[in-house]
Amino acid sequence: MSWVGIDLGGTKIYAVVFDGTKVLAEGKAKTPVQGGPLAVVDAMAAVVRELGPLEGVEGVGVGAPGVIDPNDGTVQQAPNLAGWMEPFDVAGALSSALDDLPVAVDNDVNVGTLAEHRLGAGKGADNFLGVFAGTGIGAGVVLDGELRRGPTGAAGEIGHMIVRRGGRLCGCGGRGHLEAYAGRASMERRARDLEHKGRDTILVDLAPGRRMTSGVFVKALAAGDAVAIELIDDAVGALGVAIASCVSLLDIALVVVGGGLADRMGPSFVKRVEEACRADVFPRNPDLRIVPAALGDRGGSMGAALMAAERLSGAVAP
Repeated sequence: MSWVGIDLGGTKIYAVVFDGTKVLAEGKAKTPVQGGPLAVVDAMAAVVRELGPLEGVEGVGVGAPGVIDPNDGTVQQAPNLAGWMEPFDVAGALSSALDDLPVAVDNDVNVGTLAEHRLGAGKGADNFLGVFAGTGIGAGVVLDGELRRGPTGAAGEIGHMIVRRGGRLCGCGGRGHLEAYAGRASMERRARDLEHKGRDTILVDLAPGRRMTSGVFVKALAAGDAVAIELIDDAVGALGVAIASCVSLLDIALVVVGGGLADRMGPSFVKRVEEACRADVFPRNPDLRIVPAALGDRGGSMGAALMAAERLSGAVAP
């Protein structure tokens, strides 16, 4: 018995066939920037079909960014997906595109946290916070061994915590949110704005007509680019403030940091976030650990498959 898991991100779609213990097939594609939700659904369906025959696949799980209604598979809000303005029934549309294969949808960070809890850096922990830094910023909360989604499915929206009142404009329209400082999309907007105002940066040279991916930031840092250094410093500081607040509020001793930006930056980036957090957290907890996620690019899609196995079959995945 196997399940397809899809990690829908702002820049890429990553899909796997997963049997609960190992990945049997995997594939990826760029997330469409035009065409809205229907184009995204078509792209997800195409990636799934490229995984091979679907005989033996019980269903599909999708981890999608934004506010999700897990009961009906509707993506209510997705500010980091181009053209996604209104609620859209992703589960129904993708199921129709895949010959009525059952589909379940949850927040992408929730499923990433689920995977790290079952199989990765959070395995065996009853209480931890999973923070994922990519196109946007999100968090998953595990308390007493259970992933907490909240009554509206929005538990863990750390990206929209205010880290600087009246600060930078966030993609959601608010100001001073963590995502405005540490989300890759917001960092790209900031870099292009600074370049337009006269700050020289190779970030724009490395991505003149395309997305400024996490890899572009890594290359710019390696070249000593002043704007890239400034933006990453801001991201580290903002993440430290937000995580410290969550640690103090929830009294947890483990934070797992993953996502495309954190994965590409590597353990040294997570170490800097830990140092920034420790500077602000109260009360001081010598047992606090802030560690890199263990599952990398596959984590979100593996978690989506685990979620689908539980949601669609009622079974508890290993």
